[in-house]
Order: sequence, then structure tokens, then C-alpha cells
Amino acid sequence: MIAIGIEGTAHTLGIGIVTEKEVLANVFHTLTTEKGGIHPKEAAEHHSKLLKPLLRKALDEAGIGMEDVDVVAFSQGPGLGPCLRVVATAARALAIKYRKPIVGVNHCIAHVEITKMFGVKDPVGLYVSGGNTQVLALEGGRYRVFGETLDIGIGNAIDTFARELGIGFPGGPKIEKLALKGERYIELPYAVKGMDLSFSGILTEAVRKYRTGKYRVEDLAYSFQETAFSALVEVTERAVAHTGKDEVVLVGGVAANNRLREMLKVMTEDRGIDFFVPPYDLCRDNGAMIAYTGLRMYRGGVRFSLEDTVVHQKFRTDEVEVVWS
Repeated sequence: MIAIGIEGTAHTLGIGIVTEKEVLANVFHTLTTEKGGIHPKEAAEHHSKLLKPLLRKALDEAGIGMEDVDVVAFSQGPGLGPCLRVVATAARALAIKYRKPIVGVNHCIAHVEITKMFGVKDPVGLYVSGGNTQVLALEGGRYRVFGETLDIGIGNAIDTFARELGIGFPGGPKIEKLALKGERYIELPYAVKGMDLSFSGILTEAVRKYRTGKYRVEDLAYSFQETAFSALVEVTERAVAHTGKDEVVLVGGVAANNRLREMLKVMTEDRGIDFFVPPYDLCRDNGAMIAYTGLRMYRGGVRFSLEDTVVHQKFRTDEVEVVWS
């Protein structure tokens, strides 16, 4: 079977085409800015404008037509309302026009599910992106959230700090480069509350210190990463100890950060368990993960009516009953 997936929860529009074992196409375009952040209305307009050309590109890359597709999947949430509505409308239109079944996919679950294309079985997932930071694992037929941010996502925190430095969006790659030139650690708030995390304090203090002009930007970037990533590794290790699982996966846009990968690799090696990071194009927001998860859901018996395809801006990961694994 072949599925097409449309991702559009935030700044990235992605269209992917997959089978259960192979990615046939995975194209995307991200709205970026030189200064400032992303406005939901602008992102929705970006998605609307690029949907048709990206769809054509994906089909051409896969070497198929819509008539060859078996399932249409789309990101149902969580995310920015205007963006979600654009992709849901497009998915409905395709499903109706070509008489294909439609499946709404939880964006967070899709990030972890795509790792199973590579042989991962039952992992603890650390999902780190702009809007989300969660430690997930499948328990009792649902993806349970064992720990999450209590305020902002780690990616959002990094991007906001980068914006304060005047280096635009996305800020993650630029902060990582600055951190490589850091020479000393500057103490910043370390906030782990049980299994949950908080990044607003570290962000506020890093910005305050930057504004004093007394600290090198490179040292602040280094210290920001070391503090925030240590907290992420701590709660991930706790989830591993609690669940007894022997696999950890790192997913989401911040998974591109080499320092975070290195820290997780050290932790998993110390515990004697497996660590896996998908290819970057499958870590970031992308349509292939939506298509793959939608296909697994459909094959597992999940069925949607058009009435079921209403978007959910605050779609909780643990709301979904996982009947397909």
C-alpha cells in the first residue's frame, strides 16, 4: 500500500509518500525570517501558496499519480490553527476527489512512529522541537507522556534566545555554531520538576546576562545548550529506568543538534541500550512521517469519516488509542 501525508503544523509544509518499508518522496519548504519569529497567518499563507507545487513535486519524485495512492493522511494537531486548517482542507479535497480513505495523524506520535521504519521496536522517545518537548513511550495501548515542558518547547527557547541575539529564525543551527566556540560555563537555572522540564527560567536568565554586555555570546550559547540538554537527558534516563525499555530515539527538529546527540549517546551506552536518530529529513517536521503513521493506522483498522477530520490545536499525545502496533 502507498500513503501520502501532508504535514503543516507550524512553519514547515511537507508532503511525503511512503510504503511501509520505503520513503518514495519527502519534499518540504520552511518559512524563515531574517529577524523575528513566525506569524501563524503568514505560515498558513505560505502553506496555501506552496501546496499544489509541492504536491506535484512529491508525486513526480515518487513516480506515481494520485490514483496510485491508497490512503491520504494529514497532521491533525497539535499545532497552529490556521496552518492545520490549510492542510486538513487539502487532505479532504484529495480524499474526496480521488475517493481515497483519509486519516488524521497526531504530529507528536508520528515523530516516534517513523523510527519503526528502521527496525526500532518499542522505544522511549525524546521529542524535541519548537513547540513540543516530550518524553514518550508506548504503555497500555497509548503513547504516555512521561515528562514534558511545563512552559515552552526547547526549540522555541533556543529560537527566542537567538532572536534576542538578532540572528533570525531558525536559531538552532546558529546557536549550535556559537556554542562550539564557548570557552567557559556560565551558571544558568536548571529546572527539572519531577519528570517535567521548564525552559523559561534559563531563557530569561540567558537574555538578562546577554543584555549586561559582560558575557561572551559564545559562552552563553554553550552554557544554554549544556544546561538545557542535561535536563533533557536526565528525564529521558528516568523514563528508561521506569519503563525498562532498551531503546531510545531522538526526534524533532532539535535532534539535528550534535551536542544533544552526543549526550544521549553517552547515557545510552552507559546503560547498555540502543540509541537511534533517524535521517534528519525524517527528524524535522515532514510529510513522510505523517504518511507512514497514517498508513500504519489504516492497516491497523483505524477509519475516519470526514466529520472526524476536524483539527485539534491542542491534540494530546495520550489521547490516541494505539491499535496498530
